[in-house]
Amino acid sequence: MLMEALGTTDVDFVNGLIEQLASTGSHGGQVDEHGLNFMLSVVKGIKPKDPLEAMLAAQMTAIHMATLTLARQLAQTETIQHQDSAERALNKLARTYVAQMEALKRYRTGGEQKVTVQHVSVSEGGQAIVGNVSHAAGETAAIALENSPPVLDAQKPAMSILGKPERAPVALRRRQKDGGQSST
Repeated sequence: MLMEALGTTDVDFVNGLIEQLASTGSHGGQVDEHGLNFMLSVVKGIKPKDPLEAMLAAQMTAIHMATLTLARQLAQTETIQHQDSAERALNKLARTYVAQMEALKRYRTGGEQKVTVQHVSVSEGGQAIVGNVSHAAGETAAIALENSPPVLDAQKPAMSILGKPERAPVALRRRQKDGGQSST
């Protein structure tokens, strides 16, 4: 059951990981059995799917334990120097834990990200629907189309935005000083 929980069938890997966790959680050369069981339960809770995830989960567990140890030390500091030192170390450990969580997520998803960028132009007074649009079946579709604003098709190029219409040139009449006749 432990091997399954650690995402492996390799006995040597399981023994090595348990040994490393035990030495991480030991105090004064003595293995803390409760601490080791806690660390193993945290790794198990992450549900590693392979040995790499199990190792990352073990590192996350160790960073978590160190973070809480430093938080306790920070709460009990008596000098400014000790407080600054504990605060800096606590900050680094907390950031490391977040980075490890992101690394686990990237590893599990294959590092793929899907980004869709669309450009939509709507002229003044126009309406648009942005998002996924589904069509209703049968008669409801005709009713839905009649009562809904027009849908923009992301596959077609966007319509240009119209500004103020340009006026066509108009002939002007000007008065001449010589007799009041006008010309264009």
